[in-house]
Amino acid sequence: MYSLIKKVVCCPGVSGNEKQIAALLEKEVSPYVDETYTDALGNLIAIKYGNLPDGERKKLLYCAHMDEIGFIVTYIEDNGFIRFAPIGGINFVAAAFSHVVFANGEKGILVPEAGTKASDLAADKCVVDIGATSAKEASRKVKIGDCFSLAHNLSKLGTNRAVGRPIDDRIGCAIMIETAKKLAENCPHDMYYVFSVQEEVGCRGARPAGFSIAPDIALAFDVTGTGDAQGSKPMAVKLGGGAAIKIKDGSVICSGEVVSKLQKLAKEQKITAQNEILLYGGTDTSVLQAAGVGAYAGCISIPSRYIHSGVEMIDLRDVAACTDLATAFALDPTL
Repeated sequence: MYSLIKKVVCCPGVSGNEKQIAALLEKEVSPYVDETYTDALGNLIAIKYGNLPDGERKKLLYCAHMDEIGFIVTYIEDNGFIRFAPIGGINFVAAAFSHVVFANGEKGILVPEAGTKASDLAADKCVVDIGATSAKEASRKVKIGDCFSLAHNLSKLGTNRAVGRPIDDRIGCAIMIETAKKLAENCPHDMYYVFSVQEEVGCRGARPAGFSIAPDIALAFDVTGTGDAQGSKPMAVKLGGGAAIKIKDGSVICSGEVVSKLQKLAKEQKITAQNEILLYGGTDTSVLQAAGVGAYAGCISIPSRYIHSGVEMIDLRDVAACTDLATAFALDPTL
């Protein structure tokens, strides 16, 4: 599982530019499903048809976003420095003095203007230096509209922890692929695995995917904050505490039926789990719940520290618990 996680983490896919990561995910999930297709927005959708009789099968939609936060080039200065705008929620304190990589493979570093205080860090106070000495030289390597991100990486800390970026939300994508693998030979319900685009800029991909598929039940997979990081606010989620069953976040109140089913399955099958109430943020869960005529919707969250930084951290035991719970949910004939 770690090798799969590393593979999907170390692949570019800034919001609106997900083709490269989509191609990788399609290659990884295809052996375990019946068909795949890409919709008009760029969502990758993989389908595995269930073996229960007609009338007994449910239509399940599992969703994880494949896009990552990043930047877009807006201007190239005469001296070769590159100006840019953020795509998604950027923490510039975390991004400053970091290596960056462009979609075409070009590399650079993101640095603040001289004398900028940490409290004043913002896009207009930073530049990217790709080693060019003039606008002409820089323009041969990158152009206006090119996207880039902080450098991709993943490594282990200790036995069970992994750290790098963008774990948000490539870890959800990896969990869905592993779940599809587990369900390849025995899949009761019709499964629609949606690897969505543009979540980081407003959950734009999941909404039309949910509308077109019209699932009976939808489950999102995304990272969530924890209460055990240095200086964090009190929260009943911790690394190593198991799969986080979302009850509420800043954008959604999950369907009580889905929450109860997940809690019941975790208890019955002895899957380590914890309840999540996130006081901020949002995920694709909200738009899946409200798409079309609506669906029963929930979310299995992966506890994470330092989200939207270059050192996002997860516990691999939580990842295993999330995969087990996702599989158990799909196998339940009483949905």
